[in-house]
Amino acid sequence: MTEGVINHWKAHGNAYPQKFILTPVQHAAYAESRRNGIGGPKSDVRVHMGVPVEISENTPGVMIAADGSEVSLS
Repeated sequence: MTEGVINHWKAHGNAYPQKFILTPVQHAAYAESRRNGIGGPKSDVRVHMGVPVEISENTPGVMIAADGSEVSLS
């Protein structure tokens, strides 16, 4: 996700993506990694680098770019 934001900044003049959309399983893994790593136990897993994080059953795991296009996270 971090790499996705950085690549988005480079490609879109430092504009932020609109959001990330993760499956419940992806979000649980993300939350666990944040709490055990950089974010610590009180890490806010609803936002990553200033980009909102949503959960949906109907996604492969994507970043929504500033222009609305979907970028796969896999």
